[in-house]
Amino acid sequence: MILLSLILILLVGGISSWIVARWHVTVARWIAVASVGADLAVTIGVWIANTGRSQPATQRWLEECNFNWISQFGIRFHLALDGLSLALLLLTYFLGIVAILSSWTEIRQRVGFFHFNLLWVLAGITGVFLAADLFVFYLFWELMLVPMYFLIGIWGHERRIYAATKFFLFTQLSGLLMLIAIISLAVLHQHATGVFTFDYEQLLNTTLSPRSARLLMLGFFVAFAVKLPAFPFHTWLPDAHTEAPTAGSVILAGLLLKTGAYGLIRFVLPLFPGPSRELAPLMMTVGVIGILYGAVLAVGQTDLKRLVAYTSVSHMGFVLLGIFAGNEIALEGAVIQMISHGISTGALFVLAGLLQERMHTREISQMGGLWETMPALSGAGLLFAMASLGLPGLGDFVGEFLVLLGAYRANISLTVVATLGLLAATLYGLRFAQGAFHGPNLHHWSLPDMRLRESTILGSMILCLLWIGLYPQPILNTLRPSLAAVQQSAFPQELARR
Repeated sequence: MILLSLILILLVGGISSWIVARWHVTVARWIAVASVGADLAVTIGVWIANTGRSQPATQRWLEECNFNWISQFGIRFHLALDGLSLALLLLTYFLGIVAILSSWTEIRQRVGFFHFNLLWVLAGITGVFLAADLFVFYLFWELMLVPMYFLIGIWGHERRIYAATKFFLFTQLSGLLMLIAIISLAVLHQHATGVFTFDYEQLLNTTLSPRSARLLMLGFFVAFAVKLPAFPFHTWLPDAHTEAPTAGSVILAGLLLKTGAYGLIRFVLPLFPGPSRELAPLMMTVGVIGILYGAVLAVGQTDLKRLVAYTSVSHMGFVLLGIFAGNEIALEGAVIQMISHGISTGALFVLAGLLQERMHTREISQMGGLWETMPALSGAGLLFAMASLGLPGLGDFVGEFLVLLGAYRANISLTVVATLGLLAATLYGLRFAQGAFHGPNLHHWSLPDMRLRESTILGSMILCLLWIGLYPQPILNTLRPSLAAVQQSAFPQELARR
């Protein structure tokens, strides 16, 4: 019941925080921190318990929870944890704590309801990373949607209703396509085997015609590409990031985008290996377009949060490129990039929120010379900007290097073009650092530097990026068995070459 408890702690914690906030707001905030902290402690315990332990070849999952739910429709409440899920859950709870702490002074209205929505979004994300029944997966996929809509629509900035509605429509419509594909896959499995089920492991062995496989794959792919977001499904992202509160931006960039990439790795590649191989060159091309498009648009932004939002489009292009490169190195790089991007871009949104809270503006033209008045905060901003552009020694470099190394084996020309995105990343990284922190203090800002809570948040994120950048082996060891199983089903010819 460990896996079920991870979800229940967040659901109960959200309700408790909402109720307690009527009497004491600070206690409600601490309930939220304690709930996410408990999940983080449990997940770290599972990771430590399985580190170095030899896993039998027949055992796919590290932990599992599986019982009948709606038996007449073949639906089981099946949760399962492997190395991929474990790594992303660690990221989820770490960034969940960051989101709560970063909103400590920013959110002053309806505090209990805010933490209720925040914890229920995290519960939905947890369910997505654990679900091994496709119907249960879809329920958690939709559970993420409504609380995030409220986070943007209630506590966002000037154009919050427009941004929240756009986010809702994009995600909901693409999710309906995935629901149709899930039901169709279950029906086709019943026709082939006589068993109607949504169980992931049974559906892996479904025999599909090439045409059916391509259509079903596209149904899944569109839903995941919108959430990733991949070009040209990205247009909701800059508005949602710009208008969301700081905690909402951290959850969006750090976690919700990762559910799209996770869906591609967990479901699209293993369930539809034939179409995945056929369409891999096209998907890699889309990824490269996203890398360049996002980086170029980021350079031209004047709004700090909008600049960071477009960098996410570029970074997620690397993830898409790595997923469809068809070899283990690129796949490992894609997941490392997911984790590192979640931390570095989440930190940039925290910084943008801190600057907006102090200066009441996000316009880069109104900044400049902040190093003079906030040296510690400016130094952290410079480090995270360097992480975002892929500085060696930090986590993003490891992810991008492995993706490009693996992609080079699959398609040299696309890899060469993708490296141009690193040049554009240098431009937007320097624009962020130079425009906000360096130069003369023309506007005569005199602002408080980092407080203890803020230095704790950003300091922990710096340590994580340094750890991944200098010693990623523990994470790679955790990921390798599950990613090898994905590659075995989708790109077995690459394993044969090795």
